[in-house]
Amino acid sequence: MRILLVEDNEKAARVLARGLEEEGFQVQIAHNAAQADTLAASAPDLVILDWMLPDRDGIVLCQEWRSRGSKLPILMLTARDAVGDRIEGLNEGADDYLTKPFVFDELLARIRALLRRAERHPSQIQIADLMVDPQSHAVSRAGAELTLTQKEYAILELLVRRPGQVVSRLELAEHVWHADLIAIDNLIDVHMKNLRRKIDPPGCPALIQTVRGRGFCLSASEAADD
Repeated sequence: MRILLVEDNEKAARVLARGLEEEGFQVQIAHNAAQADTLAASAPDLVILDWMLPDRDGIVLCQEWRSRGSKLPILMLTARDAVGDRIEGLNEGADDYLTKPFVFDELLARIRALLRRAERHPSQIQIADLMVDPQSHAVSRAGAELTLTQKEYAILELLVRRPGQVVSRLELAEHVWHADLIAIDNLIDVHMKNLRRKIDPPGCPALIQTVRGRGFCLSASEAADD
């Protein structure tokens, strides 16, 4: 599970990230709202969001994400412990609210509760202007609906669930075809070519990237190595 930790105190962020990683989470750290906005585009499983940030308040960032339709689970962390502040945080889109200082075990319990809730109600995954709905298998790019075959969708879903990470050809063979790589190696190239034609049409920044000798990844970065 991937967590985006938004905390401007670098020391506190490192300590908290280390604790979460020891519990098996992958943690990305943002020290301001601008960084958080960029990293949130890769669709982490959960965001831990500090209220007070140097460029704009976390509550404003939360409002912006919700106004764009984001359903990311958000746990607000703040030293502001007044009842009115907690109500404001929840009303503006936070899914839970924890005041500082806090007990790490309570933070873990709240994180796991939010993740369980999100698993019961899966939301759309967004990478840049690409939207994927795991429930309906609907896919769109820049608002245009795309029609994918069953295999193309299976490849895409594996990529979008691991944004920025390399998915090997062997993983594709096992996950999509449940077969040995040697038996379907050429099929991977055919389906990837067709998928790219639909996901990355002319005029749109390329999202699907080839990492030579390793596999493929899906990223909002345009640093493709085809």
